[in-house]
Amino acid sequence: MNSDGLQKGRGAQKNTSNRFLEHVYELRDDFLEFCRLEGETAESDKTQYIPVFPKTIVNKVDSPDVGMMYSMNPYQGCEHGCIYCYARTTHEFWGYSAGLDFERRILVKKTAPELLEDKLKNKRWKAQTIVMSGNTDCYQPAEKKYQITRKCLEIFLKYKHPVGIITKNALILRDLDILKELTSYQLLGVNISITSLSEETRRKLEPRTASIQKRLKTIQILSEHRIPVNAMLAPMIPGINSHELLKLAKTVSYHGAVSFAFTLVRLNGAIGQLFTDWIRKAMPDKAEKVLHLIQECHGGGINDSRFGLRNRGEGHIAKQIHDMAKLAKQKYFRDKQFPELRRDLYRKYRDGQFELF
Repeated sequence: MNSDGLQKGRGAQKNTSNRFLEHVYELRDDFLEFCRLEGETAESDKTQYIPVFPKTIVNKVDSPDVGMMYSMNPYQGCEHGCIYCYARTTHEFWGYSAGLDFERRILVKKTAPELLEDKLKNKRWKAQTIVMSGNTDCYQPAEKKYQITRKCLEIFLKYKHPVGIITKNALILRDLDILKELTSYQLLGVNISITSLSEETRRKLEPRTASIQKRLKTIQILSEHRIPVNAMLAPMIPGINSHELLKLAKTVSYHGAVSFAFTLVRLNGAIGQLFTDWIRKAMPDKAEKVLHLIQECHGGGINDSRFGLRNRGEGHIAKQIHDMAKLAKQKYFRDKQFPELRRDLYRKYRDGQFELF
């Protein structure tokens, strides 16, 4: 436990019930709390890596306001522990909780590179940018051990296929050699997520992520190698980090980002319960104010499933944030633009030989 009563290194402070399961087990967290009080180590509190074997790895994204057509996720669940993460609810489809299970039960797709190659070899596949980490971070701590993301990038390079990356981990620099080569063919776009310039805020919101300085340095190094970087200033949470938007935009531009994007926080499904529990423990003095501000951006609720509005928000608070973003783009990104990735270099493997299209 931290001095503020938060579980050290974790975002969620509990497991929520899985909406798909009839039976719910409550004893595990009581056992973990007993171990903490007794000064013992609870083995079940350690992160577990669980191999899974999906039939496919490339997913069609049907949501019209996400900004990508296809995504792939080498891992399900994420040890970074970001309390606001929209991907938490997807863990329920695997039989786990969106809470602590999402952070400490990481599903590892070791066959992802082979599945990706099968997809790119398919004669019916037409090249479209595939985004790694459409759901969970492909450079989370598990990647250091399994290197699935690196192997997938090698496949993208082999087939000269466009790829996007979303991450908040400096581990991406390990693969600078492949990233530079992909960029030489204009096949790569990188999105670095940075939510705050305050380390105190970062540690509370995103307990196991790279520090702010490491992320800014990552943007700088990638940019120095002409790798295009879009900064994801997301989510903006009114009362926590929304006041930083202008300064964040200025800082990432200074470090080399060619564009930025943002979303307003939305607490879908079990995330609303987890976030409410977390903020009352992590920021008790401002908890009710923040929850009220979020509600004002989403028609009175903390969740919002309306396409077109769920990520943008509505009302005067949301408008103020959007106005700040417009000003930031005019001041700091006027002469910058994120490049369009090439699809014409994509090669398919047929009859043992590559054909260039």
